[in-house]
Amino acid sequence: MKEKLVRININEIKDPDFVKSLGPKSLKILCHDLRHEIIRVTSTRGGHLSSNLGAVELTVSLHRSFNFPKDKLIFDVGHQAYTHKILTGRSLEHLNEKDGISGFQKISESVYDCYEAGHSSTSLSAAEAFAIARNQNKENYDVVAVIGDGSIVNGLAFEALNSISSRSDKVIIVLNDNEMSISKPAGSLGSFFRKISTQKFYNKAKKSYKRMLYRTSFGRGIYEFSARFKSRVKDVLVPTTMFDNMGFTYIGPVDGHNIKAMDQAFKRAKNTTKSVIVHVITKKGKGYERAEKDINGYWHGVTPFFIDTGLPKNDHPGIRSWSHFMSDCLEEVMAHDEKVVSICPAMVKGSDLDGLYSRFPNRCFDVGIAEEHALTLAGALSLSGLKPVVTIYSTFLQRAYDELSHDCARLKVDVTLLIERSGLSGGNGETHQGIYDCAFLSSIPGVTITMPSTVDTAKRILEECTKGGKGIVAIRYPRELTNESLLSTHDKTVFGRFSFPSIGKNKETIFIGVGPKGLGLFAKIFSKHPNVSYCDPIFLNSFNLQDIEKIATYKNVVVYDPYSTEEGFVKNLESALFRSGCKSKFVSFALPNSFIPHMSVKEQEELCEIDENRVLAQFEKLDSKI
Repeated sequence: MKEKLVRININEIKDPDFVKSLGPKSLKILCHDLRHEIIRVTSTRGGHLSSNLGAVELTVSLHRSFNFPKDKLIFDVGHQAYTHKILTGRSLEHLNEKDGISGFQKISESVYDCYEAGHSSTSLSAAEAFAIARNQNKENYDVVAVIGDGSIVNGLAFEALNSISSRSDKVIIVLNDNEMSISKPAGSLGSFFRKISTQKFYNKAKKSYKRMLYRTSFGRGIYEFSARFKSRVKDVLVPTTMFDNMGFTYIGPVDGHNIKAMDQAFKRAKNTTKSVIVHVITKKGKGYERAEKDINGYWHGVTPFFIDTGLPKNDHPGIRSWSHFMSDCLEEVMAHDEKVVSICPAMVKGSDLDGLYSRFPNRCFDVGIAEEHALTLAGALSLSGLKPVVTIYSTFLQRAYDELSHDCARLKVDVTLLIERSGLSGGNGETHQGIYDCAFLSSIPGVTITMPSTVDTAKRILEECTKGGKGIVAIRYPRELTNESLLSTHDKTVFGRFSFPSIGKNKETIFIGVGPKGLGLFAKIFSKHPNVSYCDPIFLNSFNLQDIEKIATYKNVVVYDPYSTEEGFVKNLESALFRSGCKSKFVSFALPNSFIPHMSVKEQEELCEIDENRVLAQFEKLDSKI
């Protein structure tokens, strides 16, 4: 019978049930339209492009094969859930904007999102929890976790795999393999036996056979003998994967762009009596040629771009980002010192390290999504006489707190941390805020935290750190563009000391501004209040007594830190001043110790009441003498 073509208006989708009744040609049209929408929206607003383009058919098949939200669907990280959001009635039109949808799964958005995350490798632990709860509550539904080949090698995912394989709480794990090769079981006999083992009749008969024989001790012996015999035959005839050896049923590899093949695989997965791995092969970036050919991750997360040319819409020729500048500085240091090595957990492209890693392949280590390993590796490399520099996003450094404390600080090693994207994260929201590291790093003995306001200061600190003898030094810097016109505003930075580049004529007020925005705000204050002194703290947790005593001579101490929570530098400085007996009026502007939702950075600053206009207005009211 000829299929009646159906074209769905994706802007009118309310729920995903309609996909169950579509024929092959209509499904192909749907997937084409979904890709077109993802490309259109990300070209306008930015977002995660390649991962979502690669998961279109996979997501459609999942919604055909399962009954969400009764069944539970968990995407690892959640950055590949755009198709899922459209199919569940959510428009991408205001992606990552204030009051718009998140770029990740979000429990508050929809009943179809049972879990949420922004960091990798949490999905399997969460899936096991839902499976345990299901069985404890005597309910009946499937739990599906979709995890990528890059995430499944993370330690947390392996811990969960080990736990799931040891329990009877069934989880369906979809391994979305779009890069790393995992060996394919070969041979027609192996394929035949795998199909038998995932058929509903076989599994029912297997249960009945065991139940019947277990009624007597003699029958139990027969069953155990037959089970051992079956296993021996299977070992000979059915090639095994790592997952088989862990106790999972393995299905695949399956073409992740063939909906019919995936429908069949998921049907078999539902029939199994134990946890199962469905190995799906997809092409990251499918449907947009530039993303398909991307080999270095450029199209993974994008800023707005022109679809026809692939060029960014917000280009800034001649201006470098802080990431680019720090990468250039590190490359220069490594060129002069062969003992300096670079470590990065999976964010080489995002940290602009491509050129560095091409130039020094034997001294650069991309350890993948393994932040904990990165820090322990760095500590041991330092003990071995090398000079490790770890480039890591602030939000991901949270995952390596234990290793930084136990395997680095406790051993008094020299490790330099280049902490990327310190400060507010904008559209990525709660999971990616880079505002907590100053507070948690301050709790680790022997860690020095810095945040330079100018690029020349940042470069000098990096050079000083790689000379050795400084212990663990964190150099924080934001995602924003650098202002390299400010090269000569500071006299030479003295390690461990504040900088006082502008001293007013009286001792009324000193403004202490953190980072580039702190310096920028002071420039505006100074234009109206030239008698106000300025301190660039640079060092955010270990203070020189002379600097504290100098600050304490002022009547008003105004602190502005738009990059950290109030539990970071502000509390550190306030405590140091209090211990010194300071009687100054202390006024601070910093981020609240809370989880800040997705919206633009400007809107986040306004929400937290630390935007420049508000701080300037408050500054005017502090003292009539200013």
